[in-house]
Amino acid sequence: MSYIEKKYWQKINEVFAELPALEEDLVNLLNKKSIAVVNDIAILCSQFNKNINLILKKYYPEIKDMKYKLQIKSTLKYYYDLIYILTDLVRNIENYQKIDQEYYNRLIKFISDKIKLISGKYNDICAQELTAFYDKNTRNNLEKILVEKIEKKNRQFFTYGSLEEEIKKICRLSGAISVTIMVADELSKEELETAQSIILFNVEELNDFKELDKIGNELKRFLESKGYICVFKHDTLITDVKLLPD
Repeated sequence: MSYIEKKYWQKINEVFAELPALEEDLVNLLNKKSIAVVNDIAILCSQFNKNINLILKKYYPEIKDMKYKLQIKSTLKYYYDLIYILTDLVRNIENYQKIDQEYYNRLIKFISDKIKLISGKYNDICAQELTAFYDKNTRNNLEKILVEKIEKKNRQFFTYGSLEEEIKKICRLSGAISVTIMVADELSKEELETAQSIILFNVEELNDFKELDKIGNELKRFLESKGYICVFKHDTLITDVKLLPD
């Protein structure tokens, strides 16, 4: 690791070290299970977002060592999911949606399971994404897809292989740089009882929620047109169709 990388690696760890205090404050607010603290939750969400964006935009681009990139990216991805969940919570409360008490419990568990999730689920996802992003052949294939997307004025869904291949092509044509299919886990079955598969996709900018929404909605529309049930959140689509995992 170069001097510059070491310097920024230290900066990144300093920022990450500040976040557990925010998490503790957040858990205290969530344990109240009250809409009265929604503004305080929104403020904490903003603080998380500010810190994570500082790492992503200022420090992370200077890290070249793949071992450290994986550690950072896995942690960033966890926090962006946390930010997304908190944003969703605040939006639902502001729109007078009833919040189930179990919703708070699941969110608290998500925070308490941070280390396990980062070292497990998020590490696995990010390892595949980094491999796809830096592998020359994969990048060449993605470039061909992007050229095809530009040349095709009126994109239409069409079958050119297995359903898994169709899904990946739709995601990539919509802007994803990587797509991963996994077997549904217990957490996903809390979102969709009949869940069979999880589809994860990634874009160039980790916090580009608009681009992620576009991809997720395109894929959701496609699968629902075939009669499947889907739940889309952030960079993940849960569905009851049984797909072959990667």
